[in-house]
Amino acid sequence: MPDSQPQPPSSSNPSGSSGQPDPAALLLCGARLTDGRTVDVRLGGGRIEAVGTAGSLAPGPGRKGAARVDLGGYLLLAAPAEPHAHSDTALSAEQPGPVSYAPEDVQRRATEAALLQLGHGATAVRAHVRVGDVQGLGALGAVLQARRSLRGLAELTTVAMPRLLTGVAGADGLAILRDALKMGASVVGGCPDLDPDPTGYVEAVLEVASEHGCPVDLHTDAADPARLSRLAAMAGGLRPGVTIGPCAGLARLNTEAASRLADQLAAAGVAVVCLPQGGCSGADRRGTAPVRLLRAAGVRVAAGSGALRDVSNPVGRGDPLEAAYLLASAHGLRPGDAYDAVSASARAVLGLPEVRVEAGFPAELLAVRGDRLSGALSLAYSRIVVHRGRVVARTSAVREYCNSSAAAAELGLPRQGRTELS
Repeated sequence: MPDSQPQPPSSSNPSGSSGQPDPAALLLCGARLTDGRTVDVRLGGGRIEAVGTAGSLAPGPGRKGAARVDLGGYLLLAAPAEPHAHSDTALSAEQPGPVSYAPEDVQRRATEAALLQLGHGATAVRAHVRVGDVQGLGALGAVLQARRSLRGLAELTTVAMPRLLTGVAGADGLAILRDALKMGASVVGGCPDLDPDPTGYVEAVLEVASEHGCPVDLHTDAADPARLSRLAAMAGGLRPGVTIGPCAGLARLNTEAASRLADQLAAAGVAVVCLPQGGCSGADRRGTAPVRLLRAAGVRVAAGSGALRDVSNPVGRGDPLEAAYLLASAHGLRPGDAYDAVSASARAVLGLPEVRVEAGFPAELLAVRGDRLSGALSLAYSRIVVHRGRVVARTSAVREYCNSSAAAAELGLPRQGRTELS
């Protein structure tokens, strides 16, 4: 679908400093871009200061030197973001008995999960957290504490998810939801499919979101066309926006019905987050939304990871590049469009500024070993992650083969490891 041409954030002082030269800088040297160029990239003040041909950039005025990172052999991309995580239940699959919602357990799991996802490249994560019932606000408080401990490494935002919002029981849910927003949750969420009155649930969520000026992020299978049509009609025009997911039920509808609903979602400005890696705790049925049909209608489609090794998906990886790989390999998206779903579109769903490898844009970057995006999505083992202009995570993988030197030399193959296995 056609995109507008946004400009880098305008500012006379793009570093965001007080006007003094920033003594800290980072030079990314010899990186390959998706357009085939090999460049150096200078970062400072959390932004990209300059992009030039390899070897052309100096540290910058007022700086005696700059740290250098050799990105020869790496493809440099805008960093992905994770729009659909469940931090309160993450990494709990092997825990005996019911999931522990003790604050210290939730905080530990949420922190570890965010660091795992950061290692994969996601510098921003939206965590869906249950509120009310057994959890009360304890799980939310623990995830907010994890957010504070991760400051400077990754951005963690929270979605408050009450179970019921209608009827007698719903009054408590509404009170808890409002308390969650006062406590620090930044998005109003929930699962209308689990409420006896799904339409009333959506109305309540939209009302609370409008009161607080918050975005909305709802779990729905989207299997009921009439219900989804009403949701689109109610959500139209709400700012700062409405997101729904994983919407696997849309793929089970006939093409005509799904296309009609996609047009309604596009007209209402509702974004869809699909989960190609599996289900999540807010959706009972597996499957992936019809991403090509939705994109063709003009719906913004992002991809999330969903469950990270909890009971919904005990082997969930939380890897945005795997989500992009699945969109390309199993759902027919071109590699660039698949990566857009976990980067530019995911950032837009989270309300984050756009990232490009151009001067003036935020320094939220991922370097992946490889020279083309298709190869990076296929074999994305070695990664270097940049958040706010500094390297915050590295993953290095080396493959070695027994007695491979002679064959590699004869065929002119690149050497995979430094040593021979015996």
